Amino acid sequence: MLQQESDTTTVTELQSFDFGGATERLRGVVLKTPLQYNTNLSKKYGANIYLKREDMQVVRSYKLRGAYNKMKTLTPEQMKRGVVCASAGNHAQGFAYSCRLLKIKGVIFMPVITPGQKISHTKMFGEDYVEVRLVGDTYDACAAAAKEHQQQTGMTFIPAFDDLKIIEGQATVGVEILKELSDVDYLFIPVGGGGLASGTGTYFKQFSPRTKVIGVEPEGAPSLYKAFEAGGPVTLSTIDTFVDGASVKRTGDITYRICREVLADLKLIPEGKVCSTLLHLYNEEGIIAEPAGTLSVAALDDFAEEIKGKNVVCIISGGNNDISRTAEMQERALVYEGMKHYFLINFAQRPGALKEFVNNVLSESDDITLFEYVKKINRESGPALVGIEQKHRADYQLLISRMKEFNVDFKELNGVEKEFKFLV
Repeated sequence: MLQQESDTTTVTELQSFDFGGATERLRGVVLKTPLQYNTNLSKKYGANIYLKREDMQVVRSYKLRGAYNKMKTLTPEQMKRGVVCASAGNHAQGFAYSCRLLKIKGVIFMPVITPGQKISHTKMFGEDYVEVRLVGDTYDACAAAAKEHQQQTGMTFIPAFDDLKIIEGQATVGVEILKELSDVDYLFIPVGGGGLASGTGTYFKQFSPRTKVIGVEPEGAPSLYKAFEAGGPVTLSTIDTFVDGASVKRTGDITYRICREVLADLKLIPEGKVCSTLLHLYNEEGIIAEPAGTLSVAALDDFAEEIKGKNVVCIISGGNNDISRTAEMQERALVYEGMKHYFLINFAQRPGALKEFVNNVLSESDDITLFEYVKKINRESGPALVGIEQKHRADYQLLISRMKEFNVDFKELNGVEKEFKFLV
């Protein structure tokens, strides 16, 4: 169990939320997104699987809820001075939309690596009320820049997650779920900074305490997971920013304390599985989710036995996916599913060696998708980097057996993280 004894601060925080007030403030601003029964997932897991479609929100993510709730409660003087935020994309769009509705000037700091689609949508939602500045490679770098700007200008900083009013706004996702489905056994929530999990988890703890609330984080950015291990928030030295909507180096202090109380479990999901789930949702359900938005569904395999016969809700937290990343997502999904493999192969330095490899080692369904020689320091040709795509996961062992049978000098790169990232 993740829960520990409550401290006084956490109890005060949990009791401070005005869920009704947040719901009223957001009325007419956010969409009441669908809670959809999913037939295919329900059959697969022998459960009643419902998807809370926050990817269909006005700004295609739940982030509008927290941003607007926070900004709506500012004083007239604070609104006049303006607001500033840091975001990997979704908070920025909710922030920008709120600036336009409330007619507040805002400055948004976004990572340089933010998908272009999110940047353009942010500017579209905010129109002339927002200015976008690209800084650093992570949310944390942007947050530092935004807070420095706040100190210089007197603007109000609107956090992406670590703020009670932000968390209170995100909790309205839970309000909507329970109004539509009162009997929920399991609730799966994507976790980045922890605002959605804190808010929705708190609401369920108060009004549906029997529900098991499961947080789901990307394996490459386990900031909350590491905080639970350490007994408090820690700053990770490096993270994989691929699941950009849920990748932060440090979870919030407030969100950590609340998640410690309201989450029954926290699961880490490999980025490759995120990609595989994303593609399945698109191909089978027609759902265009972003990587962070698929975390909740990606976790179902790990709870397959537990959820049989249960009512399960997965929050699809966002749908701001950049189509230019599709090739990378397909690549990661194939590697994760065991249908694409990379090898360093030392071919014999004689005519016909490559032809023998193709004829003797590869099957008719094996496809070479990458072939290039790696240069040695003396600039002579070294081993060849070979990428092989297969039709079925079981084909892998047959391929390895044939490589050994024909004495191929090879080294597999899958799982050899440093070499894999450097060469592929």
